[in-house]
Formats: sequence, structure tokens, C-alpha cells
Amino acid sequence: MRYLATLWFWVVFGITLVPGFLVGVALWLVLLPFDPDRRVLHAYVCRWCFQYLRVWPGWRARVEGRELLPRGACVLVANHQSMADIFAAMGLFHPFKFVSKASLFRIPLLGWMMSLLRYVRVERGRLQSMRGMMDVCREWLNRDMPVLIFPEGTYAEEGRLLPFRRGAFRLALDARVPVVPVLLRGTTELVEGDGPWMNPHARVSIRVLPPVRPEDFSGDDGALADRVRDLFLQALASQDSSG
Repeated sequence: MRYLATLWFWVVFGITLVPGFLVGVALWLVLLPFDPDRRVLHAYVCRWCFQYLRVWPGWRARVEGRELLPRGACVLVANHQSMADIFAAMGLFHPFKFVSKASLFRIPLLGWMMSLLRYVRVERGRLQSMRGMMDVCREWLNRDMPVLIFPEGTYAEEGRLLPFRRGAFRLALDARVPVVPVLLRGTTELVEGDGPWMNPHARVSIRVLPPVRPEDFSGDDGALADRVRDLFLQALASQDSSG
């Protein structure tokens, strides 16, 4: 079944990628004068990408807490487990620009669409690129656009958290916008790391936790990062104890 699930996913992905991209380009062209932030195009891509988590009969995806997402600018922070995480985050159906490694922008069609959407690229380990990423994120927050960041920076095992890097929290403090934790579970059940093998049974959940206000932390990005990480740990423990 693992081979069948893998084959089915990549066949569906391959068949739908080109028409999905062409529809996206058409939307981009039509809306270019009216939608400079690509909000409509992002809404389309959210619904397109999220459906990949449901293309196999043994996969389930559930979103909780969308009503907790604030209007306007905020910093969304999500835990990071596999390549499926961004598909899961798209299920928020909420405007945002997400930070991604620069290599993904060079992938034909997929990377081109990310560029059209004006998502934020970064080359990890290069200080100048990191500074540029922070500047671009600040500009988006100033335009009332949320940004989504994976503060662990790389994949962790299911149910575990790596230390949080402070960049996302510095952004929130500087812009005086809330931090919104987004807990992802089950994406490692679906695919390990960058794949390519897909498992036949997976239950993916996306849970929005209550926003954390930056004014309670007196400009201390470390304290804010620790507080948000504690919220993730509490939510993970709560889900594990409830079954």
C-alpha cells in the first residue's frame, strides 16, 4: 500500500501541477493591477495545495482554531516536521507570506509560482540573506500582511521541538504584532522529511493556538520565544494525553 499511495500522490501531483500553475498565472495577470499583495492568488493556492493532503483515501486533514487568527499583520510560527508542513499550513486559508529556503524558488513551476506570490526566500547560514529576509518580512508586516516562519529552521521528529531561533520573535516585537502559534501534527505520518515515500494512513491536524501579545515581554525576544515554545509543548502534551 505504501507504494500505491506514493505512486498515486506523485501521479496526481504531476497531472495537476501544470494546469494549476496555468490557472494561477491567469489569475496573476488578470488581478495584477488590483491585487499587488497577491491575496487572491494566495487564496487560490491555499485551496489547491491543501487538497493534496486528501487525495489518498487513507489520509485525513483537520484544521482547528481558524477563528483565532487575527485580522491584519501577525507573525505565524509553526513547528516543522516534513515537506508536507507547508501544504498543511495552507489549510489555514488565511493570507500570509511564508519564509522558505531559496533553493525551492528554483524549482520549475512550483518555484515560479512562489515567486509570483512574492513569498520570502532565504539562504540559511548566510548572514546577508538572513538580514534581507528580515527586512522583507518587516515590509510585509508594515503592509498589514502576516508572515509565516518555521522557527526551528529544520525538521524535528513528530511530537518533538527543536530550539526556536529568535528571528520571528524579533520581528513581532519590532512591529508590535501578535505571534500566533500553529501546531502541526501528523505530517510525518504522511511523509518522512522530504520524501518521496508516502504512507497509506495519516491523520494531519492543524491547530491554531491563542495569539501571544508582544507588549508583555518588554522587548525580550528570548523570553517571547520561550513562552511560545512552552505553548507548543503544552499543546503537544495535551494532545498526546487525550489520545
